[in-house]
Amino acid sequence: MVKQTQTMTTSEWKIMRVIWTLGEATSRQVIRVMVQKTDWSPSTIKTLITRLQAKGYLTDNGASRDRLYLPTVAEHEAMTATLSRTFHAMCAMCVGQALVDVLATTPLSKHDITQLQDTLQTKYTQAPDRIACDCMPHQQEEIAHHDK
Repeated sequence: MVKQTQTMTTSEWKIMRVIWTLGEATSRQVIRVMVQKTDWSPSTIKTLITRLQAKGYLTDNGASRDRLYLPTVAEHEAMTATLSRTFHAMCAMCVGQALVDVLATTPLSKHDITQLQDTLQTKYTQAPDRIACDCMPHQQEEIAHHDK
């Protein structure tokens, strides 16, 4: 798998979701799906596919007609990497509450919830009482915006 160094935009994620679902796809197939889901033109969709190739998220079979696009990264891997980058960019002290807020509004299966409970129970035994703010060097935990 190619290691992607650039993040995907929301629009690129939409394209990748179609290709991940199909496993591989021609631009014609992607366009057919995306015109049903969005108001994008075929040229916009082709531009997004080209950008995803340039970023290393897609490769193709090299055919001149009916080129077949294949993902270079698994969907789960891309999702995990994106979430990790996002959480690492946030204040460590605020990530827990952000997770709580997102989980409260995210549809989850019973299986997902059981996995989350198991993971949280395991983490609980070694969790500190409080996570320190890491926004600035040598910052004190008593920062007003974090104590809300």
